[in-house]
Amino acid sequence: MTSTEHQVSNFNIANVLTTLRIVMVPFFGWALLQDDGNSTMWRWIAFALFAVAMITDKIDGDLARKHNLITDFGKIADPIADKAVTGMAFIGLSIVGDVWWWVTIVVLVREWSVTLLRLSVLKDVVIPAARSGKIKTTLQAIALSGLIWPLPHGDAHGGAFDVWPGPVGEALFLLAQVLLAGAVAMTLWSGYEFFRDVRRQRSRHS
Repeated sequence: MTSTEHQVSNFNIANVLTTLRIVMVPFFGWALLQDDGNSTMWRWIAFALFAVAMITDKIDGDLARKHNLITDFGKIADPIADKAVTGMAFIGLSIVGDVWWWVTIVVLVREWSVTLLRLSVLKDVVIPAARSGKIKTTLQAIALSGLIWPLPHGDAHGGAFDVWPGPVGEALFLLAQVLLAGAVAMTLWSGYEFFRDVRRQRSRHS
């Protein structure tokens, strides 16, 4: 930890945005689950909250690096906020039947195991963000956004949503599912790379 990090107040714009993302999680989940996920209006509200969370994730990271606002609180809270938002999206979409539960379980186990390991070795091992992790994050954000949209699909939601009716809506939902498959693949691959890099770093310091 550098002396600069000691001098940076935890009360800064980057940490405020991180905290805002955490506070938004229950509201996002509540909106997504309204009317068992069949309300067009609440689906759009849930999407708006998710989009704000994803945008502020990008903004707070850029601000922290640009203005040297890196703090111990930010190092811990930022990944927790990220996983809380995407985790709520996966769980909520599984509850309403738009994402298979096994997909949600696999992704959450990977995400939280990596996050907990990263936090546990934070002072001893520094693992820079890999390209595969950034691709995973992008694919997850796009796929989850599409699945949160009120798109008609199947017997459960086909008649409930009147946005992009017919083949267009079905095609967009299918595209979101394809992107989700890619996100799951990159989630597993980036997780493997992270555990591999941690093992290599530890062996060098042993």
